Amino acid sequence: MAKFCFVIHPVSFEDVVRYEPGAAGKGRPIVAKILEWMPEYAAAHLTGIRTPDGRETEGWFVAAPLLPEQMLELPREEVYARILRAIDIGVELGAEIAGLGAFTGVVGDAGVTLAARAPIPVTTGNSLTIAAGVRSLFRGAAEMGIDASVATVAVVGATGSIGSACVELIAPHVRELIMVARNETRLRKAHAELARRLPCASSYTLDISAAVRRADLVLTATSSTSDVIEPEDLRTGAVVCELSLPHDVSRRVALERPDVLVIEGGNMRVPGDLRAQRVREPDRAFDLNLPRGTLLACMSETAVLALENRCESFTLGRGIDIAQVREIERMAANCGFGLADMRAFDTAITREQVAAVRAAAAQRRNLAS
Repeated sequence: MAKFCFVIHPVSFEDVVRYEPGAAGKGRPIVAKILEWMPEYAAAHLTGIRTPDGRETEGWFVAAPLLPEQMLELPREEVYARILRAIDIGVELGAEIAGLGAFTGVVGDAGVTLAARAPIPVTTGNSLTIAAGVRSLFRGAAEMGIDASVATVAVVGATGSIGSACVELIAPHVRELIMVARNETRLRKAHAELARRLPCASSYTLDISAAVRRADLVLTATSSTSDVIEPEDLRTGAVVCELSLPHDVSRRVALERPDVLVIEGGNMRVPGDLRAQRVREPDRAFDLNLPRGTLLACMSETAVLALENRCESFTLGRGIDIAQVREIERMAANCGFGLADMRAFDTAITREQVAAVRAAAAQRRNLAS
């Protein structure tokens, strides 16, 4: 089987400390400046990814140590150069395909330029992220007793590569869909193009709060570096599925809205016995901030392509083919990947917690009636 690498970067200060524990206690401005100076490096070695029929792959996380704001604010060519250096390190380790994590797959033209310049094929992993996100949204609806066929859904970030594909996949299963984004010209054009073939009622708005207040189900897929979903905007009993890193949902929701189910939609259960060891200290595990045996869907797409010996630039650019989403979903299932258990705000969601959310929603409805 082929081997892979995946380019990672810290999406928060907490991530910096997970990657480099020596950063703990240092001021954020100092850490940000150090990240600008730090060279790319091999952060973790992933082993134990094994399909039910015995195929196995290994890979490496290679760090391009910049925060999201730095990815967006530094000169694009400088950011490209750093990502390409990270891919080169992966190649030196034996990788035959590279995945782009978080903002490395967002910056510029969503991987197109990087794929043209890289020595091996490149994928953003967005196709499997989309498949996992849509499935997670409807799983959450079922857990909350929401009949999706009569539900209103808001997709926040609907003009992005992930959001627009989610719109198409969600629409056949719901009554109404609201597309939400911040660029009015792009949003109006995207809605005009999609509305003709959507089998449900649809509308669009720039007003995130207004859309969320109307929605039974919310899916977020933005490239925002700040909160976009606030607790005061959510409907009683709503389900929010977020695919974004950094998180789109304010952590205030966990404290102030016990009647709302928030789920991270992009996590996959990995077949085999996944292990991630730090490259510099191979006797220490690398903290993925994920449950054991779990990877993000974008990481999983890269591993699946390696297992299938499909070393090709599978997902690139802003427009994603729905057929491609379905293909990688089939490949992932064939390799033994599946949706991970539900979690939110970086912690697991238990059956008891889901029951408590449903009870809180029922109580809130009773009080309002």
